[in-house]
Amino acid sequence: MTAPDAVHAVVVGGSGFLGRHICAALTARGAHVLSAARRPAPGVPSARIDLVGGAPAALADVLVEHRATVVVNAAGAVWDYDERALGTSNVVLVERLRDAVAKVPHRVRVVQLGSVFEYELPAPGRHLTEEAPENPATSYGRSKLKGSRIVLDATRAGLLDGVVLRATSCAGPGLPRSSLLGRVAAQLRAAAERGEPAVIRLAPLTAERDFVDCRDLAAAVAAAATLPAVGRTVNIGSGTAVSVRRLVDLLVSVSGVPATVVEEGAATGRSAGVDWLAVHTGLAERLLGWRPRHSLASTVRAMWSEAITNAEEGPD
Repeated sequence: MTAPDAVHAVVVGGSGFLGRHICAALTARGAHVLSAARRPAPGVPSARIDLVGGAPAALADVLVEHRATVVVNAAGAVWDYDERALGTSNVVLVERLRDAVAKVPHRVRVVQLGSVFEYELPAPGRHLTEEAPENPATSYGRSKLKGSRIVLDATRAGLLDGVVLRATSCAGPGLPRSSLLGRVAAQLRAAAERGEPAVIRLAPLTAERDFVDCRDLAAAVAAAATLPAVGRTVNIGSGTAVSVRRLVDLLVSVSGVPATVVEEGAATGRSAGVDWLAVHTGLAERLLGWRPRHSLASTVRAMWSEAITNAEEGPD
């Protein structure tokens, strides 16, 4: 028989890049984990559900049946989406999630994956704290801020017990091709398969960013699932800004593929115009007992290892 205080976690978007790692981290802590997504998630039971396009009550039924005590929102739009898609995936989806959780007969902890791009961009060398102004400069940041406020407002209204983790840029095994590092890994892998050197053309890599390993972020989510952080926003990152060019060069070096990196054009994407960004992680350590464990080198090695493994196994 299941202990009455057992954690029953539903991970919305559990089949995605971050969702898969979050499912694994929660399972490792002894939680009973269910993925709720449009595709099955590897290694855990899955409920196939479309939270935006499906019936509004579908998720509520899943939560009640699973006896959910924790819901993690690992879904949403990140790279290369227009404003309408961002609103649907990062705002409407969160509204649906809030309404579903409110129908559960007991209070549920909701962990919302937010973004540091919800803040006003910092001056170079000044680490972002949770007290930084919320003044996002991009459509992506504005949509994520609306989602975070939905969760925090619902917490104040007594509908759920919410906590928002505002993450920096994530890297690690399974990173999508739509991301910068994912795109570089895919080009390196393709060149290796052809037996040719790679020529990788990228926008200028002049910025310095705070990168957190996806497995470290998953560990923070697992901690936030039960520890007393209700109603709070907590920054999750490495705490250090590193050169994006250095990260690309590290990935090339780890791959062993001869490559030339060509920087051309103008910076694009959600972080265009952000020359320097890093967060202060003191609150995460105090509230969650969390600190990043993976070095940049280990993150890149794991990312490349999975990219090669997937190439050998072929498409699903």
